[in-house]
Amino acid sequence: MSDTWTISVNGRTYGPYTEPQMRAFAEEGRLAAHSLVSRAGEDRYQAASADSELAKLFRPVPARPAFFTAEGDAAPQNFGRKEEETSTERTHYIIVADMKSRSISGLEEEIFNFGPAYPVMPQAWVVSSDMPITAIRNALVQKLGKLDTLFVADATHNKAAWFNFGPEADSRIRRIWQKVPEAPAQRAAG
Repeated sequence: MSDTWTISVNGRTYGPYTEPQMRAFAEEGRLAAHSLVSRAGEDRYQAASADSELAKLFRPVPARPAFFTAEGDAAPQNFGRKEEETSTERTHYIIVADMKSRSISGLEEEIFNFGPAYPVMPQAWVVSSDMPITAIRNALVQKLGKLDTLFVADATHNKAAWFNFGPEADSRIRRIWQKVPEAPAQRAAG
């Protein structure tokens, strides 16, 4: 069937998405049985599990590997972290914001509260802090409006956190951030 769906998240509409895209969202855990969806041409949103085509995505299936996250694996890393580092060492972050609905000053003030920071370009900073990436993201989200976006990269531990990107951008960021093992020939050539 060539149906498409839109997804409603906190009053914002995303889509349209095809059935393969919706299946991928469900497999990644980004589309749940309770997610509000609407078929193309319909105005009423309903739980994804109530849609005849999407309901099959939420039936119990054999166990599969967990979907990836935006964290590096335990393999040797190419940047940021050294093996001799300890957990008490400060973490280095790159923070980028796109402020459309609020002033940048409140966000920048919060960033400078985390530790030594330097604005490397408009709406982008490098920061050294003892705080974990989730705490930084959560503190900064409080300073954002509904149109603002945020991306935080942990250069020490190869992690990323973000806010207010749509489902498609979220999926693409996760795919890009996922480490793909290099083949031995690629390592030797690089």
